[in-house]
Amino acid sequence: MKDTKIIQNKELNIWEALTPVIVLIILLAYNVTVYGDDALSGSNQFILLLGGAVAAIVGFRNKVSYQQMIEEVSNNFKSTTEAILILLLVGALSGTWLMSGVIPTLIYAGIKLLNPTIFLPVTVIVCSVISLATGSSWTTSATVGIALVGIGQALGIPAGMVAGAVLSGAYFGDKMSPLSDTTNLAPAMAGGELFSHIRYMTLTTVPTYSITLVVFIILGLTHDASGVADTGALLSAIEGTFTISGWLMLVPLAVILLIVRKTRPIIALLIGALLGGLFAVLFQPGIVAKLAGAEVLNFQSAYQGVMNAMTVSTAVETSDPALNDLFSSGGMAGMLGTVWLIMCAMVFGGVMEAIGALARISSALLSLANSVFGLFASTVASCLALNVTASDQYLAIVVPGKMFAKAYEKRGLAPENLSRTLEDSGTVTSVLVPWNTCGAYQSKVLGVSVTDYFIYAVFNYLSPLMTLFFAAMQIKIKQLGEKNEGV
Repeated sequence: MKDTKIIQNKELNIWEALTPVIVLIILLAYNVTVYGDDALSGSNQFILLLGGAVAAIVGFRNKVSYQQMIEEVSNNFKSTTEAILILLLVGALSGTWLMSGVIPTLIYAGIKLLNPTIFLPVTVIVCSVISLATGSSWTTSATVGIALVGIGQALGIPAGMVAGAVLSGAYFGDKMSPLSDTTNLAPAMAGGELFSHIRYMTLTTVPTYSITLVVFIILGLTHDASGVADTGALLSAIEGTFTISGWLMLVPLAVILLIVRKTRPIIALLIGALLGGLFAVLFQPGIVAKLAGAEVLNFQSAYQGVMNAMTVSTAVETSDPALNDLFSSGGMAGMLGTVWLIMCAMVFGGVMEAIGALARISSALLSLANSVFGLFASTVASCLALNVTASDQYLAIVVPGKMFAKAYEKRGLAPENLSRTLEDSGTVTSVLVPWNTCGAYQSKVLGVSVTDYFIYAVFNYLSPLMTLFFAAMQIKIKQLGEKNEGV
């Protein structure tokens, strides 16, 4: 991704570059008012294709060939190959982890050990630690994130609030971990060094994280969970349906260990899904047989039950209706809508890149930078615009990184200023855009729409505001040649 070539088109003016974006936003806004949460079931995907068609018309008017556009769309598809495979494997993993009792055991333990008052800040901290260790917000949400949302719902905490806490912690770790791809990509684009970049990020990230924790502590203290179902009844319902055992925790621990040891996420998730299937046969034979439509467990019914959990929608009913929604999974089939959304988003982003619109928008923002604060603000605006238009957090780092690097150097600013701003505004805000690959992934994995968790993803929308505050106040703006002392 860091070798991506930015396509320039001198014949394209700013209004032509913005036309597809304006049309897309208007159409998406109307579509959401008509369909509500069902907009992601297919209509938003077609709107993205319409946006791509508008961009293509602009391209044809500016002498961009059809073949150029298709080639760039193809390149975008290639860049999302791993993300799509991860999504499908997460669907398989969530199915086998449900059927094996891994998720029910985590929910059971969470109900016994946690209470609504401390649950939200603990969720932020737990997800932060795991994401720091793994370098992956996606893996964090796909493992402990799913369980924490389930625990929170069982405790009577709104799913959007819990998802916001999960994502705040997960993206803190993703942003700060040296194992994270975006943490390595940002300094590479800005011309900086990895660990200097991480040290410099702490200046804005620690205050943002502290404020985030305070917000969730206040939410935990003020949230009224009096309407939560009796925990004794919930625990009895779980025990009556699943075999609850500490041995089941070997499955998520194995996946986390694999990621910590720098195993590729695809391999780790595949192993996690297979282990979940094995433990399901060992610990929940009755459930496996039932999912296969069989009376007894044998090799064929075990195979069919595990395969069903991995690939199609499954549900395990308990004696408590409040738990039934938690104990259901869409499997790999449940991820296909998100895969569809990502592909359509890549069509729009690819055409926008091919016609030179992304570069033109970034250049226009750069031309507005008449001061140090203006330069930082233009970078933030460019990252946000690309998360909306290109639908990919990597492009939201790569394009502004390449476009703004010389401008920072000319103003005598160290590359850490740019790399930090790229992460503060490109990495963490991607999850706030429903049609961005990150927003689509996280909302699907956690089972919570972007509109529901948006206001609670405190760390994610506070980060770009914090970097702008530091720039406006001229706090720790590192100059070229300045040593890292005090950073």
